Amino acid sequence: MKRLTLLALVLAAICAEALGADKKYGPGASDSEIKLGQTMPYSGPASAYSAIGKAELAYFEMINQRGGINGRKVRLISLDDGYSPPKTVEQVRKLVEEEEVLAIFSPLGTPPNTAIHKYLNAKKVPQILLHSSANKWNDPVNFPWTMAWPPNSHTETQLYGRYLLEQRPNAKIAALYQNDDYGKDLVKGLRDALGGKADQMVVATASYEVTDPTIDSQIVSLQASGADTFFNFSTPKFAAQAIRKVYDIGWKPLQFVPYPASSVGAVLTPAGPEKAVGLITGGFVKDPADPRWKNDPAFQEWVAWMKKYYPDGDLTDQLNVWGYLTAQVMVRILTQCGDDLTRENVMRQSANVTSFELPMYLPGVKLNTSPTDFRLIKQIQLMRFDGKKWVLFGELQGG
Repeated sequence: MKRLTLLALVLAAICAEALGADKKYGPGASDSEIKLGQTMPYSGPASAYSAIGKAELAYFEMINQRGGINGRKVRLISLDDGYSPPKTVEQVRKLVEEEEVLAIFSPLGTPPNTAIHKYLNAKKVPQILLHSSANKWNDPVNFPWTMAWPPNSHTETQLYGRYLLEQRPNAKIAALYQNDDYGKDLVKGLRDALGGKADQMVVATASYEVTDPTIDSQIVSLQASGADTFFNFSTPKFAAQAIRKVYDIGWKPLQFVPYPASSVGAVLTPAGPEKAVGLITGGFVKDPADPRWKNDPAFQEWVAWMKKYYPDGDLTDQLNVWGYLTAQVMVRILTQCGDDLTRENVMRQSANVTSFELPMYLPGVKLNTSPTDFRLIKQIQLMRFDGKKWVLFGELQGG
């Protein structure tokens, strides 16, 4: 009996060793923990976006309370970069070289992500589910360690260009844009979408710096161009200022804002909802300010989660839905990784998302990636603000 017991113990030890051999860990991963890092603008001109990071932290808290991912707790180290690229570089180097995180998850902003783009690819560290609509993130050949979460600006501006060419082919367009890759990408995307009519239709543009106190003079200048259509290619703080100024000076163009500046809570409420009536944007998630979702089970589950894990969060702020969804996608990717928690496998699984649906996306939105196409969300739908909520119109476009 003693020999059998001893044999059983030896076999158990061998099996445990064999199972352990199947596990592969990169920096930031172990039997008990998965360590992720990110930068967020908790201060500075883009601080409205910090809601995303707060929501993600809250979501991982829930995941950890439920036992983690494949038995491992997720630790997200979220550092403030103030939307300042030099600070982003400093903080990301700390996360990679000192904290040794498995991946940089959901860093915010086009300029900050541009500043760390080459560094993270050279280090072979995943820069994953980043929050920026720039087209350049879909470049798996030259930058195989970088993947964005939202629809890119090409997907969005194609939607706006198609609408104008069909509904207002003689529109005179003025555009305000942030003077960085984010704003320039949107302007270029709009011109590309308008094709041969771009030079005829775009009559004026004006830029601003993220350090500018206001954009009042730019709005007055754009009004003087005689434009009847206004593209407000701004981030939340400046988008709200522009909406308010357009209304206050009596200019009445058809207005568009990009989806990163469309939150009711973060943009339209500060601007004055009555001043944003008729505004058009694109959407791909269920807007928490829209009463149509009041009895929707997915929306009710999100509200219950907010109240329990993120009670200080604004229930009208779409950015809190974004954080919730990006965290859910990250959980899916890490779950797919199984016991191979290496940086290489994180990217391999990120490029292997197939027809993934989450209930807080708009109905019909499916997430897909492949080794040759890193665009996660390719579908978007037009929405118009009625003074209280965004109202969807037209069809879900893209694929």
